[in-house]
Parts: sequence; C-alpha cells; structure tokens
Amino acid sequence: MESTGGPYLNTAAVTSPVGIARLLQMTFGCTTFSLVAHQAGFSAAYGTFCMFVWTFCFAITVFIIACEFTHLHGCLSLSWGNFTAAFAMLATLMSVTAAVIYPLYFVQVGCYPIGCEVRDFRIAASVFAGLLFVAYAAEVFLTRAKPGQVTSYMATISGLLKIVQAFVACIIFGALVNDSQYGKYVATQWCVAVYSFCFVVTVVVVAFSVTGKTALLWFPFERSVVIYTFGAVLLYTSAAVIWPVFCFDSKYGSPHRPSLCAKGKCPWDSQLVIAIFTYVNLLLYVLDLAYSQRIRFVSHI
Repeated sequence: MESTGGPYLNTAAVTSPVGIARLLQMTFGCTTFSLVAHQAGFSAAYGTFCMFVWTFCFAITVFIIACEFTHLHGCLSLSWGNFTAAFAMLATLMSVTAAVIYPLYFVQVGCYPIGCEVRDFRIAASVFAGLLFVAYAAEVFLTRAKPGQVTSYMATISGLLKIVQAFVACIIFGALVNDSQYGKYVATQWCVAVYSFCFVVTVVVVAFSVTGKTALLWFPFERSVVIYTFGAVLLYTSAAVIWPVFCFDSKYGSPHRPSLCAKGKCPWDSQLVIAIFTYVNLLLYVLDLAYSQRIRFVSHI
C-alpha cells in the first residue's frame, strides 16, 4: 500500500478532471453496449469487434477507477502512470474505430427492414459511442506530458505515438491476411518482416514501460528507444518504397483496380490499405523520433 497515514479513499479519483472524464467513460461505455445488447443488435465480425471494444474499455475503466479510489494500485507491480496513459490512448483509438464502424454498417435512415425502434436504438448507441470516444480523448489531453515536465514515458508524445504505431500496424496486419498476396515476391515479404519487427519491438517498449521494469535492463532504456525509433524510420522508409512498386507498378502488379475484383475480397484493395497505412506509420515514426529528442521521463510513476 502507498501510505498508512492518509485517508483510505482517494476522492480525487472521481472529483478531479481526469476522474470525471473516467466516470463519463464508464457511463457512456455502459450505456452504449447496453443499448446494443438490449435492442440495437449487432452481427458479423464488425459488430462483434464493436461490442468487444465497448465492454473491454468499460471493464478496464472500472478497474482503474476502483484502484485509484481505494489506493489499491499501489499493490500492483505496474508503473501506474504508464499503464493509465497507455490504456487511455489505446481506448481512444479503439473507441473512435468502433464509433465509425457501428453506424457505418448498422445505422440506416429508413425503418425498413429492421423497424423504427431498432433503428432508433442504433442511432442512440452510435451517439453514445461518439461521446465515449470524446471522453477518452479528453483523458489523453488532460494527462499528456507538458513541455519540460518530467513524467512517465507513456504520457509523453513519444509514448502515446508508440500506441498509435502499434494500432496502425494491427490495421496493416488485418489487410495482409485479407488476401493481400504478399507472398508473391521476396520484396513484399521483406515489407511484412519490417511491419512485424517494428510492431514487436514497439509492443516490448510499451510492455517494459507499463510494467516499470526498465530499470532492470542492462542498457539505457531511453537511449535504446531513440536508436530503435531511428531504425524503424529507416525500415519503414524501405517498405514505403518497395511495397507500392511491387503492388502497383505494371511490371509486378496493377496500377488500377481490376474491374472484376469482388468488393471486400479484392487483393488490390488490401494492398492499397497497406500502402496508405505504411506511409501513416512512417510519418508517426518520424514524429516520434523528432519528439524523442525533447523529452525526459521516468519509468516508475
């Protein structure tokens, strides 16, 4: 436990701006998945993903509020500041994805064939899903590191970008397994190796930060992260050049979408998604490298 001399309950966990944001997250999350489970409904992989996002984020938010309110987070072998900052960023990305996907696939203007009541429930669920995203984004804004502040790594711009990089890599992997035909050339297999290597190392960096084990490493963690980020920029630069050439150049692939390609099952579409998010992640790693020159952080708060 943290201290035996202070109050047993931490009221700031629910009365501070961050605490209020978390209470709103809990309220909006519970309302969203309750509306969907009660009447709005969901189906297929898209609907299942949305329900997973809302229930997962709700459960972790309740856990965070309970731990901070009762001071129980002092009993956990976690770097609490890193854990909460990382989760807030991850929840922001997941909730905005669900807030876009659910109305896109399940909300319609007319009542036919689902009925007006179901349509209204789906619209309401979409509204609360949007509010949930705003609540998580507000926490990220409130807890981010200020210029010149010594803070937990995951609260810095560089730390938050690590979460976004891993999330974007997951989107790339999703497109890769959707019949992207990456195995046709050794060059595209190299790109997959780049995506996989950078994803694994980024997750390891986040894991060491969240668990607060960076002090146990035999090498300087901060310097190593900067060196890795520089390497990731070089690797993603190679992928950003190679992937479009071997997918969209007429010598190896197709510069235009084939007319007979089925919607949702077209390798060209998956290749385009991968190309776009390769450039997105390259930009994120460049920004990460730039910000990492200006930060100072500690791993145990």
